[in-house]
Amino acid sequence: MDLKEFGAHMAQLRKSKKVSQEQLSRDLGISRATISSLENGTSSDVGIKKILQILDYLGYELSSKEKSPFPTFEELRDAR
Repeated sequence: MDLKEFGAHMAQLRKSKKVSQEQLSRDLGISRATISSLENGTSSDVGIKKILQILDYLGYELSSKEKSPFPTFEELRDAR
């Protein structure tokens, strides 16, 4: 998952909770421009603390897993 995909996923999570960028910005003290840049995948300087803060606010957490040696469905589909 690259930064653009991650940002789109965060936007989807936010929208599923019916939270606007403005509300998220106000409640967390993070500028709306920063949130927008993160969701659009155009900001590479957003720190992990802000990402964790946003995810926590939305009721999610960040986790990692060992990468599989096999391609994902998406990778197979995109290779065509």
